[in-house]
Amino acid sequence: MLFNSFAFALFFPIVTIGYFLINQRWRWSWLLLASCFFYMFFRPVYILILFFTIAVDYVAGILIEQSSTQKRKKWLLIMSLLANVGVLAVFKYYNFLNENLSLLLGFTGTEVHMPVLDLLLPVGLSFHTFQAMSYTLEIYWGRQKAERHLGIYALYVMFYPQLVAGPIERPQNLIHQFRANYTFDYDRVSAGLRRMLWGLFKKMVIADRLSVYVDAVYQNPEHFSGWPLIWATLLFSIQIYCDFSGYCDIAIGSAKVMGFKLMENFNYPYFSASFREFWTRWHISLSGWFRDYVYIPLGGNRVGISSFIFNILIAFSLSGLWHGASWTFVIWGILHGLYVILERIIHGEKSRHRPYRVVLTFLGVTFAWIFFRAASWEDAIHVITHLFKFNTGFIGLPQISGLSFIINFLLIGLVIAAEASDFTGKKRYFVNLFPNLRMYRYTVNALLVTAIVLLGIFEEQTFIYFQF
Repeated sequence: MLFNSFAFALFFPIVTIGYFLINQRWRWSWLLLASCFFYMFFRPVYILILFFTIAVDYVAGILIEQSSTQKRKKWLLIMSLLANVGVLAVFKYYNFLNENLSLLLGFTGTEVHMPVLDLLLPVGLSFHTFQAMSYTLEIYWGRQKAERHLGIYALYVMFYPQLVAGPIERPQNLIHQFRANYTFDYDRVSAGLRRMLWGLFKKMVIADRLSVYVDAVYQNPEHFSGWPLIWATLLFSIQIYCDFSGYCDIAIGSAKVMGFKLMENFNYPYFSASFREFWTRWHISLSGWFRDYVYIPLGGNRVGISSFIFNILIAFSLSGLWHGASWTFVIWGILHGLYVILERIIHGEKSRHRPYRVVLTFLGVTFAWIFFRAASWEDAIHVITHLFKFNTGFIGLPQISGLSFIINFLLIGLVIAAEASDFTGKKRYFVNLFPNLRMYRYTVNALLVTAIVLLGIFEEQTFIYFQF
């Protein structure tokens, strides 16, 4: 079920109202049933994959906690992780690994013909798999008690607001909340609804409109050069941010309405003054996952420069592979790793002139997005080699879904101004224009609703990160 769908417009109030009406003792079951229905809206049979990983990790968590020897704990952890990674390997990486293994063996003169699996990737598979893996890892390291209530643990994995695209929660933050007795609170509910409205605006008015132009260029990049490629690449940076952060706004807001607090997944990433800072602000739950479970166990930055380079490249390569079974995603991850390594070598983060560094970081991130968005390695190379081959002038800019570039850039400017005011702490200047805070909120909400109704795309367009 998409957040930007009519079905969710019915689903959300029914689930929320039911949550507050049901006795606190049975709320977990109501939310679990609602989450199952939410996930089955995409492809019902794939809920069996979730049930499998839930059963494996639930049992593994208890056995790990009860184990008397470290060796037994380690083997139980390994079996749990292999079960989760195995599901990913079959549905997401089998054909990719099969293709590359056959290519590699071909250089030795060996022909291997493995069957190709025609499987549809389950929505959000990487997200809930990583969340499940963090549960057993935290128990293994003694930082989390095993959950005995199967329903509560299942809800931890399947909680519908963040089930298919995060944030990737840790058990310490979420599980205990399912036992809390949250009552209806007007201020909290209105704050959650405002957060959802802002997310819908970013998705339906900004991201979905920009996708019309970005998709037209990147689906056939060989037909373009110069300005169209430059604009499509720059606009994709805005599109993917508004799309993914918009999803997280709706997820965090919908959970907040009921009383649950999900972690923030974005913190004004395009205002970062270094690539290292960018990864503390972009997709925070995933970058934190790789930091805590891959980078730090490898030694982190407490090692020599050669080991540091190795650790960074491993973490970022796996991050790229997490996003998709394609070398373009791996290259995207490696490129960000090289950015971070280069910064450490030249001490780029310690230089002055933050505005200059913010622009430089944004341009570097935008360049890396080419590999992320391109459908193939060949398409990415074409875009890079034709970015500055100008066959048309500046006046050759197309329209986006019937709206002029001016209107679209005014909308983008609105998002930038709103986030810049929050980032710099200048939001109070806008609030002071109104006689009271409630009037300010009513005005902003009315403008956002008007923009969604008049300018939003109401065709149900999926979120970019659902494919991961």
